Amino acid sequence: MPQLQRDEAQTRARLIDVHRYEVALDLTQGEERFGSRTVIHFTARTGGDTFVELKPAELHSVTLDGHPLDPAALDDNRLPLTGLTPGAHELRLDATMRYSRTGEGMHRFTDPADGESYVYTQLFMEDVQRVFAAFDQPDLKAVFALSVTAPEDWTVLANGITEHLGEGRWQAAPTPLISTYLVAVAAGPWHSVRTEHAGLPFGIHCRRSLAPHLDADAEEILDLTRRCYDRYHEIFEEPYPFDSYDQAFVPEFNAGAMENPGLVTFRDEFVYRSAVTDTERQTRGVVIAHEMAHMWFGDLVTLQWWDDIWLNESFAEYMGYQVLAEATRFTDTWTDFAVARKGWGYDADQRPSTHPVAPTPADVPDTASALLNFDGISYAKGASALRQLVAWMGEKDFLTGINDHFARHRFGNATLADFLDSLARATDRDVHAWAARWLRTTGVDTLTPVVEEAADGNWTLTVEQTGSTDGTRPHRLTIGLYDHDHTTGHLVPRTPLTRDVPGDGTHRATGGRPALLLLNDQDLTYAKVRLDPVSWSTALGALSGLPDPLTRAVVWNAARDMVRDGELAPTAYLDAARAHLPHETDLALVQGVLAFARTQIADHYLPAGRHTALTTLTALSRDILRRTEGPEHATTTGLRLTAVRAFIDSATTPESLQDWLDDGAVPGGPRLDPELRWRLLARLATLGATTPDTIDAELARDPSATGREGAARCHAALPDPAAKQAAWNALFTTDGETALSTYLFTATATGFWAPEQLDLLRPYADRYFTEVPALADARGPALATAAGRYAFPTPFVDDHTLALGQACLTDRDPTPALRRKLTDQLDDLRRALRVRAAAART
Repeated sequence: MPQLQRDEAQTRARLIDVHRYEVALDLTQGEERFGSRTVIHFTARTGGDTFVELKPAELHSVTLDGHPLDPAALDDNRLPLTGLTPGAHELRLDATMRYSRTGEGMHRFTDPADGESYVYTQLFMEDVQRVFAAFDQPDLKAVFALSVTAPEDWTVLANGITEHLGEGRWQAAPTPLISTYLVAVAAGPWHSVRTEHAGLPFGIHCRRSLAPHLDADAEEILDLTRRCYDRYHEIFEEPYPFDSYDQAFVPEFNAGAMENPGLVTFRDEFVYRSAVTDTERQTRGVVIAHEMAHMWFGDLVTLQWWDDIWLNESFAEYMGYQVLAEATRFTDTWTDFAVARKGWGYDADQRPSTHPVAPTPADVPDTASALLNFDGISYAKGASALRQLVAWMGEKDFLTGINDHFARHRFGNATLADFLDSLARATDRDVHAWAARWLRTTGVDTLTPVVEEAADGNWTLTVEQTGSTDGTRPHRLTIGLYDHDHTTGHLVPRTPLTRDVPGDGTHRATGGRPALLLLNDQDLTYAKVRLDPVSWSTALGALSGLPDPLTRAVVWNAARDMVRDGELAPTAYLDAARAHLPHETDLALVQGVLAFARTQIADHYLPAGRHTALTTLTALSRDILRRTEGPEHATTTGLRLTAVRAFIDSATTPESLQDWLDDGAVPGGPRLDPELRWRLLARLATLGATTPDTIDAELARDPSATGREGAARCHAALPDPAAKQAAWNALFTTDGETALSTYLFTATATGFWAPEQLDLLRPYADRYFTEVPALADARGPALATAAGRYAFPTPFVDDHTLALGQACLTDRDPTPALRRKLTDQLDDLRRALRVRAAAART
């Protein structure tokens, strides 16, 4: 399929203005296809030729200004419009479209719990063409008037308020000017909770089988929504620009959520069927706040071309964490960002696929290259850069610049240059120079303290800075200084230093040097930090005694980076976790440290010592369980749940797991809910301690969509040749009738690859690189991304796998989405080999 080129988009934008779409969808034509009729009102500024995009199953008719065009002229996804004359035009198209099973375009899902069906759109980048005809680029904004015919018992949601006209016919209020990728429809027998706030209708929606779970959390979700809405109106001068605010939790959604104006769609795992930690509730809150920020950043003011996706995602990421902390009970969001998101940015920025936060237009020549940039750079690094920008220029001036940007470009499109001009009008700081160093470069700076002590007890501090080939960046950061309190055993802070690096030179201080000196305390900049030997020794002994969880997060991130860079033995990280996590009170830190220890250290960095690492993690989990026993620890249920999950995932023998499953509870709690039961069964399957019949019995007990995914994961995890072959066949079929949805594909793939089963899996590691290019080509970008991320043979950390992957990239021409994932996976494999080699030398 031809990808839209940036120069093509610029040419079309110079030729035409698009005013209004009238889209009529018929969702009553069966389970495979739906009807789509589109009327587009546009104006040609001059005479010329252009094209409209569409990916139909069948194109029945096309007329331009009442004159028929030949549907056979459709070339792949482009229908030529030739000989346009200056003035107004009306284009009409009648087509039949295909439902998607991969979350692209109009996705259709039938709930196995009750047989009810639901459809929803995900039109991002260029998937609007799978639903209706469009001039599909972000700077050709228009008004959209949608009508939908649906089964009589369905409810239809859209960007604007919808009205049921009878006999299954629905009409949505016309939108303001929005981009094609932001149009949204969600239809089905939704369970809805509706309210009103600030004069606007608010609603939350989910499929019927999840109704009790949504109802249980409805007040929390709506309260967070109201609080974030009010906070945005305190800091933004431009009011919320749409007529309603609906949030639909939809099945098999590929992303976390999508910022469709007036109808945000979320993955419905955010409707919790089972117990979750408060940190997970906070994550849901961050996503709610993130998507609401997009109503201004992305929807009201939209990027002109896809090189500026940071104007959408970096801002929404920053605002999501900041506004949730300011407006709700979740006041410690930046700790979770530090431990759960920032590493995503650091990792992405050290791979060969890294790119600037704001790449140049030449770096994003088409939509395929643009799609690859929705990653840890555009989200986590971009948000980190904005947090540093606020620290550097001050929040007041930052918000003044933002509001100037909204006022100048409301319902229009803008570029990086436009935004920087707005900031420059609000401050005397040189924001253009700042942006050149922060937004146009790649790589992570490393900041290292050099502390020298004099004979008189005074000391000096110099911060050494190293960067990538693009050079280093300016940093404004806090330097924490801590002393031992020998009475309590804790660390007590001195007055911190605020420094500009480079710029402030050597700091000279009187009095004894602190026991711990920590660069980037409070995590205000984006850089890897190192600790001097005295500080590192203090941290190893007293990490859990640091008073602020965000400070502790900075230390844990430093340790993580040192492991990844081969400067700290993986076993030393495990030893620190064993010593300090039983005393850690912050859930985000416990979850983040355990996740890195389990998925990276145990599975990738310690091959010979994997069993020992898992034994350490199960012992650590037991330590936390013992600490949280009894009714007096009612406030630590999240810690206990985290420890239970970690124990299950790290268990090397089945006995305790089977006892828990048989008893229906963990001794001392919690009772087993569906999530824990499937987690237990998956680990038992990996260990060869359950049977297909037991898995099928559990599915009969939990016949939900989540249960179906759990069963697929468990069957694929069985260490049985027939089970592996069946799972492989399911993963790699491309037949439309039997091909797995993206969710079932992911569940099967994650169950398939088990480090405990290397001998059984080795032939499939070789087959993967032979077969995955054709799979990706046949099933599209979303499935290709899943195949590269989840189906990659990650247990095989060896030169043979690296060579196979390199040959695949060189010889088999994988699609852009798969190529990007393979490139990243192979770079992670090289890093794991380097870490193993460094660990072997110590």
